[in-house]
Formats: sequence, C-alpha cells, structure tokens
Amino acid sequence: MLNIIMGATQKPLASEELKKFFTENQNLEGYLYIGYPIIGTVEGAFPIDALWISREHGLVIFNLVENKDIENYQDVQDDCANKIEAKLKGYKQLVEKRNLCVDINVLTFAPKLKKIEEFDEDYPLVNSETLYKILDSYIWNKNEYYEDLISVLQAISTIRKGKKRRVVMNSHSRGWKLKALEDSIANLDNQQSKAVIETVDGVQRIRGLAGSGKTIVIALKAAYLHAQHPDWKIVITFNTRSLKGQLKQLINTFYIEQTNEEPNWENLQIMHAWGAAGGGERNGIYYTFCSENNVEYSDYINSRNKFGSDDTFGRVCEKALLDTKGNIKELYDVVLVDEAQDFSVSFLRMCYEMLKVPKRLVYAYDELQNLRLQSLPSPEEIFGSHPNGTPRVKFYEASEGKPQQDIILEKCYRNSRPALVTAHALGFGIYRQQCNKNESDLVQMFEQNSLWNDVGYEVVDGKLEDGAHVVLSRTDESSPIFLEQHSDIDDLIQFKSFKDREEQDLWVSEQIVKNLKDDELRADDIIVINPDPMTTKRAVSGIRSKLFNIGIKSHTAGVDTTPDVFFAENEESVAFTGIYRAKGNEAAMVYVINSDLCYDSTFELAKKRNQLFTAITRSKAWVRVLGVGENMNKLAKEYEQTKAHNFTLDFIYPDKTQREKMNIINRDMSTAEKNRVKRSKSDLLNLIKELESGEIFVEDLGEDELGKLRELLKIKE
Repeated sequence: MLNIIMGATQKPLASEELKKFFTENQNLEGYLYIGYPIIGTVEGAFPIDALWISREHGLVIFNLVENKDIENYQDVQDDCANKIEAKLKGYKQLVEKRNLCVDINVLTFAPKLKKIEEFDEDYPLVNSETLYKILDSYIWNKNEYYEDLISVLQAISTIRKGKKRRVVMNSHSRGWKLKALEDSIANLDNQQSKAVIETVDGVQRIRGLAGSGKTIVIALKAAYLHAQHPDWKIVITFNTRSLKGQLKQLINTFYIEQTNEEPNWENLQIMHAWGAAGGGERNGIYYTFCSENNVEYSDYINSRNKFGSDDTFGRVCEKALLDTKGNIKELYDVVLVDEAQDFSVSFLRMCYEMLKVPKRLVYAYDELQNLRLQSLPSPEEIFGSHPNGTPRVKFYEASEGKPQQDIILEKCYRNSRPALVTAHALGFGIYRQQCNKNESDLVQMFEQNSLWNDVGYEVVDGKLEDGAHVVLSRTDESSPIFLEQHSDIDDLIQFKSFKDREEQDLWVSEQIVKNLKDDELRADDIIVINPDPMTTKRAVSGIRSKLFNIGIKSHTAGVDTTPDVFFAENEESVAFTGIYRAKGNEAAMVYVINSDLCYDSTFELAKKRNQLFTAITRSKAWVRVLGVGENMNKLAKEYEQTKAHNFTLDFIYPDKTQREKMNIINRDMSTAEKNRVKRSKSDLLNLIKELESGEIFVEDLGEDELGKLRELLKIKE
C-alpha cells in the first residue's frame, strides 16, 4: 500500500506530476512525502522536494524541476544526498559501526523534458516515461531498518519519549514498563503524518479521541509551516492555560530537529484564547482582536457580570465581532486552534476573520472529550454564508493524493482499551440502569450514531440504529494491544471505595510514596485529579499535607505555579489539579479522588460524568478511581459491569425522542435556570407536604389545574 502525504511545496507542477505517477503505479508501496522533510544544516533549513520510503527499494530523494532548466542538477543531488546522510547517521538505530544501513538514492525528476539524452549514471535524470525503470532497479537488502527509518524521518521519537531521560534498574517495575511503553510509541501513524504535513488553502478540521495525538499534531504542524514559510505570521491558540508550556516544548523540539535553529517566536506565536493588556505572555486572540479593531475589550470579571456564566467567552467574542461592523483587520497567515470543543462558534469565527486570504484555519477537537450530545456544528454553519447564500467554507470529498480537509485520528495512543471503554461507559451511563434499577437510563448519547465508527469502535453484535440493541468494541487497530499488555487488567484500572475522605487521602499518599520509592516512577509520572474544579484547593490539602510530612514535594497546578505551567519545572514535585487544568495533560499514574461526586447530580449530571470521563483519559498506563460511600459503591458496580462485558458497550441505542429527553434533563443550565428549578421543586415539595398533612385538599387546587397536571405527568411517563 502506498501513502501519499502532500506538504507545502514551491514546485507545484512537478509535484503534481510525481503524485500522478505514483497514483497510477499502485504496485509501488511505502510512503511518498512531497515537501518533506526539512533538514537542519549550518546554513539553515534545507527543504527536500520529495522523498519516497519503500521497504523493497529503500530511500529515494527527488530533486524536482518545474521547467526544462536542469543546470547544476548534479550539485543539487549531491547536496540532497549529503544532507540526508548526515541527518540519518545521527541515529544509532540506523548505523552499524560507521556504516549507514539505509541506501540513499537521488534522482532528478523533470516531467517537462520530453526527450532525455544520455546522462551520467551517477546522476539520474528522468521524466514520467523513464522514472519507473530506474525506481524498479533500486533494491534494498537491509529492509529490517524500514520502521526505524520511518520513525526518524517523521522526527517524532524524541518527542514521544519526553524531555527527561528515564533511568530504571528493576525490569519488573512500573518505571521499566513505562519506558518500554514510551519506546513502543515511536512513530506517527499515517493519519497523524497527514495531519502534520498536509495543509489546505482554507479551513482544515482534525478530529479525534483523547490520546489520539491532536495536541502533538497541532504543535508539529505549526513548526512545520514555520520552517516552510518563516515569513508567515502563525498563531497557535488553546483554552487550557497549562497547555502553553507543553506546546512550546513540542514546537521547539520538532523545529530544532528539522532546522538546527530556534523558532522565530515573533512569527510563530503561542497565544491564549482570551488574553489581557500587558503584551508578551499576557496577549491573547480576543484581546488582540479588540485592540487591533478598536472595539471594547472586556475582562473575565466584567464579562461574567454582564453576560452571566453561560458561555461568557462566546458572548464577548460575538459582541466584539458585531462591534466591528464587518471591517476587520486581517493579521495572520495561519491560525491553529487546539481544544476547539471548548470554544463557541463565535470564537472560531473570530479566528477565521483575522486571517488573510486564503484563510488557513486549522481546528482540532475531541468528539468525545465533553461527550456532547452533538458535535461542533458543520463548517458551513460555523463560518456562515456569503451574501448570495453560498457557504463561506465548504468541505469536499477526500481524494487520493490531495490534502485532506477533514482528518479523523481514530487511533488512541494514550489510553489502553479497558481504560478508554471504561471512561466511555461511565460517561454515557451505559450500565447505570443495569446496576441500579431505580436509576433512569443513559445519561447522554451522540445525535449521530456514525461518530462511534469514526472514533474507532466497531459493531460486534446488533445494529447501530435508533431503538436497536448494539454491542460496540474497540478494534485492535484503533486501540493498539501493547497499551494494555504491560500490566494485568486489575492493575491497569482500580475502583476503590472508602468509608470517609480521611481514609481515601491516607491511601493515596501511601500509594504515591510507593510509586516514587519502589515503582521507579518520577514525580511527573503522577497526577492527582479532583473532578470538581471549585473545591480542588481544599480537597487535595489532606493528601498534600501527608506527603509534605514525609518529605515529598507537591504543587497544585495553577495555584502554586503560574497558570501556564502544569508540571513543576526543574524539580521533583507531584501535580495536583482540578479537572479543567488537567485537560490536555497526561501522566502514567492517575489518581481520580472524590469520584463519588460524579455518580449523581441534581443538575447537569452529564457535566459531572464528563468530568470523570476526562479525568480517566488523562492516564497513559494506570488509573485509580477513588471515592467515598454508597455513590462510590454504585460507580464501582458500573465499572464491574463494563469489565463483565469484556470492555464493550452493550446497550439499546436511544431513539430521537429519548435523546431529546436526555438533552433536556442533563443539559448545562445557567444560574438563573438552576435557581428557577430549585424554586419550583421547593414549591412542589411544599404542596406535596400540605396535601399529605391535610392542610389543603386536592379539591382546593381546582379542576382545570389538576387536569393540566395530569396531562403533563402522562406526557412525561
């Protein structure tokens, strides 16, 4: 199978002909990259026109010629070969003693040359008619290095393994297992490669699960575009402030790997979505929009007071857009948005309006991160229409060899299959009714059932249709088996219930001591998550105090650190966090404390279940879901059902009417709505008490009122 990945190129005509040639010759396998890689040299970045990696034929570099000018093509071939060889020799996995184990072949492809005279055999010069013969003549005798070659040329191995060297001595420890796990996740898969390198002249959407690599892809894409177009103004933006340090480290690592230079941070900016006055690190997309377009800026406190807590940021973005009256300054060449599921349509529109033509906007989001009843609206809805009614943004059918507008990352590289399915089962409430007969059915469900297939589930029984029984399972392709083979199921996931918070806190502190002293884990391999962001500082104090008394440092992210830092830099310190700061981060061992608070809720049950889902999916190896009392016991029962079903999702798919009811019951409510419901419930309870006590009689209510009440109760049954 051949994978064609189209990057940015200064030679579009020759690139198109090369792509056409490979598309027509389906027996040629491997990876064809156009506009990739970029080699770092002492003179700066050296872009390779095109490169083919084949298990059978080895590595072939293409020097592309747009017209018929082949002057000095031999020198260009020498440059390409020398620079690729120098890069590859820097990786010991591709070298035996002093010899590179990869055959490097270079040729010049000049499709406009209809007739090619004899040429030096050491410097092949070909057109579309003579290309196949010379490619077929290349034979690679050491193709056991194929996977390592792909990994190196994708320049991802050093990023996946992290920035700190892991030292482990015990071959049975968690640290040893974690190192093997990190080494196994060495190279990007094909869809991730496409997402990094392929960029359309317009809007591009990247969708995927938690742990599918969206943040890495967004960071690498920004670095790649910056290397290809150093003069472009590129912005990468996000919602969770603690992501900033991670994004900067990823971009810096990849860019230096590609170019041997530091990025120009003036042209490549990492900018929070909101921002404030003061410049530098305080800058943000919304603040920049307001200051550049001379419209009123509103900070968080004032905005909340004015618009309330219901989508405050979305409301201020919408107001700013309206205040410009359509006359908006175009500031950037590319905007990349991570965590797009956390933003309103008005913010995405704001990013789009700030772009120069051809409006290169890339937004990545997680279909399941918030377990929304509906995904983000379609691009046509988000970006609106022209005056004549045609959509400003339209997605077209994907075609072979062309950059994809809509990329789905279905493979999860963070969570094991059991952990991911458990998170989904609890988030949706799949086994909630089976465990507790007095509970209502599912908590929430996708409006579009096809989304399950998109994110890596397959139907193993029944039908994925409204009202039908269905059993969904993760595939080996979407959830690689090695992510769960390192430990027993009962070690990968544990649900534990305690009699009180003190007992829970003591157990967690003892386990962290064991992780650090016996398991060969580092402090940054551990996160303790409290699902309720409003109570985190108080909720984690007991565990932190116990750790402090035995000499183990810890910090609460965003409280003891700056908002942009999650893991403490340059010291060993265990991270404690609320759920919102946890988003976008990961650790090998995750402790989710006070999980019983997510079992049930008077208001916004879906939101509580989402918090639990997000917390569990922060784990890349082991997760402990902990809590207190009867609600924790009930939550543990749901997990046991998930386990009993061999980590599949077995349920009746709700029909449209049932989904609408879930949406009403479990919707996110504004403060005013909550207060209104509380008042109504209080009034109803008082009425029931007065009827029971005989203070008033049913007849006192009036026949009309009783009739309406009976009808309403019938409808709701």
